[in-house]
Amino acid sequence: MKSNRRKFIKSSALAASSFMIVPRHVLGKGFISPSDKLNLAAIGAGGKGSSDIKNSWNNGAENVVALCDVDTNRCGDSIKSWPKAKLYSDFREMLEKQKDIDAVTISTPDHVHGIAAMTAMELGKHVYVQKPLTHNIYEARKLTEAARKYKVVTQMGNQGASNPTQQKMIEWFNKGVIGNVDTVHVWTNRPVWPQGIPSPTDKPTLPESMSKANWDQFIGPADYVDYHPLYHPFKWRGWWNFGTGALGDMGCHLIDPAFRVLQLGYPTEVECSVGQVFLQDWTPEYIPEGCPPSSHVQIKFPATAVNKKESTMIWYDGGIRPFHPPIIPADHPIGDNDSSNGVIMMGEKGVMTCGTYGLNPKVYLNTGEILELPKGYKTSNKNEGMAEYGHQKSWTDAVKAGFNSKEHKSLTSSFDYAGPLTETVIMGNVAIRSYQESTGGEGRRRQFDGRKKLLWDGDNMKITNYDEANKFVTRKYRDGWKLI
Repeated sequence: MKSNRRKFIKSSALAASSFMIVPRHVLGKGFISPSDKLNLAAIGAGGKGSSDIKNSWNNGAENVVALCDVDTNRCGDSIKSWPKAKLYSDFREMLEKQKDIDAVTISTPDHVHGIAAMTAMELGKHVYVQKPLTHNIYEARKLTEAARKYKVVTQMGNQGASNPTQQKMIEWFNKGVIGNVDTVHVWTNRPVWPQGIPSPTDKPTLPESMSKANWDQFIGPADYVDYHPLYHPFKWRGWWNFGTGALGDMGCHLIDPAFRVLQLGYPTEVECSVGQVFLQDWTPEYIPEGCPPSSHVQIKFPATAVNKKESTMIWYDGGIRPFHPPIIPADHPIGDNDSSNGVIMMGEKGVMTCGTYGLNPKVYLNTGEILELPKGYKTSNKNEGMAEYGHQKSWTDAVKAGFNSKEHKSLTSSFDYAGPLTETVIMGNVAIRSYQESTGGEGRRRQFDGRKKLLWDGDNMKITNYDEANKFVTRKYRDGWKLI
């Protein structure tokens, strides 16, 4: 009897422990035990992709089973960190062949975000996608809808969304500290890459780390162009074929605090002007394929549940920024410590400011009082670590918890939020591209139509007063790469 009792206790303990750690194959496809490790893959494993997959891996809390990059020279750190991970150059091949992948980080140039994310989601893979979520408005809307359809856990890579300082800004605003806001200024010192220059015409040889097939993968859904170092690496940001310019690069970081605090949604109109480029004879240059050297964009929003006024957001890039509001002392920086990037929300009772990632939030009241973060408030700047505010880890935690979990619902930039934010950011680019097309070449004979204010029907995803601008709401897709 003692022997049987010992066997019973031992078998009962084993049975109990087996209920605590349930393998994914027992739960079935799409269900992951909270105590199990995720199998992660990276599409884009160099540059920003290296930190995205590293922070998602979370010091070994998850597995990295596959890496995909078109240029092996760019992802050496990732290959060294996970030597057992299978290496691919085509994400479609990776997702088709490697069935054990649970979730994917996507850190490619902007033009590949949409097709890579959609391909992964259709296969039930959870996705973390770098900002901006997509290259155009159509793609952002489609990814937002697909995330709900396929019930996958999503997060966009605007890590400042998870900085706790933004919660303090929401708290201040909801208490009515600055009252309703009618104007928001947002600015950046970008571009810090070549922009506003003619397309290259020479044809350098491919680097040894890239084959012709790999370059074709880099091109993806874009119009085909020959390799050039002005496109890869990193400099792709300044070309509409691949990137989204300064606004696309920094808008999801800097517009985010105001978008979140004021609970903004689809804008109603947009208008812009851009920096001019001149030839040696001082003739204005027409460069429709390149983003401009600077831009000034105005976007209008209706009143919201928390902000009872219509509001106007004014964007500046290329080193242009707004002036100090009179309420802010002359020797105080605005936004970042060097005032190079920032946000100002102009309210009835004062102004609220912050820098990149929601850092350094302050309130300057009409009474002369200044509100800052209380001492000991949990915050961090990027150089101090905090693994980018836990933005990637919160995503992997939510993947484990499931689509309907509180962890998923508490994510700071799931596609339900990141999609409309990205649409707003890219709306500025619709205006910029319409403006560019109308100020040069054939555009001069169209009486500058694209320089007008564009009226936006967000629900129907359409410019209502200048149909020609609607071609920039989406793009022409190369054969075999169309996003449906």
